Amino acid sequence: MSYHQQSQSRYGQCDSYFVESHDDGVYALRAEARERQKALARMQQRALAEELSRLTADEYQEDVVDHMIHMESQTLPDVNSIDIQTEIQWFMRPYLLDFLVEAHAAFQLLPETLFLAVNLLDRYCSRRVVYKRHYQLVGCAALLIAAKYGDKKDRVPTVRELKSMCCSLYEDEMFTQMEWHVLQTLNWAVGHPTVDAFLQIALSEAPYDAEVEHMTLYIAEIALFHKEFVSTRPSVLARSALALARCVLSRPQSRTSEWAGAYDAQTVIGLSNHLYQPSPVLSRKYGSLHLSNVSATVDEFLQRQAQIARRDAAPPTPPPTITIEDAKPIAGLYGPQTPQKTPYGAMMHNGCLTPPITPETEQFGHVNVVKSQPVPMYPSTPTSDHASNMQHQSQYYHSTYLHPHQM
Repeated sequence: MSYHQQSQSRYGQCDSYFVESHDDGVYALRAEARERQKALARMQQRALAEELSRLTADEYQEDVVDHMIHMESQTLPDVNSIDIQTEIQWFMRPYLLDFLVEAHAAFQLLPETLFLAVNLLDRYCSRRVVYKRHYQLVGCAALLIAAKYGDKKDRVPTVRELKSMCCSLYEDEMFTQMEWHVLQTLNWAVGHPTVDAFLQIALSEAPYDAEVEHMTLYIAEIALFHKEFVSTRPSVLARSALALARCVLSRPQSRTSEWAGAYDAQTVIGLSNHLYQPSPVLSRKYGSLHLSNVSATVDEFLQRQAQIARRDAAPPTPPPTITIEDAKPIAGLYGPQTPQKTPYGAMMHNGCLTPPITPETEQFGHVNVVKSQPVPMYPSTPTSDHASNMQHQSQYYHSTYLHPHQM
């Protein structure tokens, strides 16, 4: 019998030996079951890895904190070096930070990315002379490096997006060159223990409270805008901001035996003095529900404190005792009352609110007459069409101090 005949007797009549099976449904079910088992095994492995990681972290927690404290002292910017900059001035910093906060929110980056970007910016300004026309470029490069260092890959902004946010003021290769120059200046030492990293250590000592975490981040980001906190250690700033956040929210403070309980009272007072006039960008950012609307909570807290201060500062005077026989009209008894203090007036004895100022002349280093400007209205928080909103933000940024003669 030939091979073809044997094949026909074994497999039946067909034109080809590659016959499509009618049991595809069975194989599909088996494949789905295998995939389900693999997914379950991966979940179990991930849970086991997280448990082992937690046990290991508890064992080496003290060593990790010691290393972070050592690293923060090696990566602090120098305020005195920034003071001697020839072109950039401290009043320019709030405008640039508003831009970085908007960009950070638009790309939905991690909180630690913003703190790391500001640290890289300040460290670079401590070592290099920065021209005012390149100040925003350095900020974009710092944000790009920080996002690449610790954020998700799909969230890292592209050069094209950064260029669009800057209204095409810089070319594509300028972002790449500035990124390389920042890394070269810092000797490629990007790692820096941020306020958020120390905050997570402090929050791990107590049951998780999302409102306390959001309030602490809000206070810590307010501190980024002020010169006096530029050289403050992140560990000190994190514990002090956490203590102030718990005070605002009427939460119990940490015990002195805990790591979070060793906060600095002077830093807490300094932070509280800057709660009265936060950046409108920060106030809008932390006014959202997913951040517990902590900016509105701070405003309510300040109003209550102002009312208490007014009541304590002007106690009521009891009226004089008058007998019936001697009752006569007393002139001025129901006349004008003693004027009350304005809101927040009694709370500002430790500091003076100084909003960002804009110079009158183009020479920023030699300003003769300076007057306060009203706080500008910024565009709404960027959503999916954040590129167009960020163009308006960048146009305001450049027209404010990079090209003041065009205003």
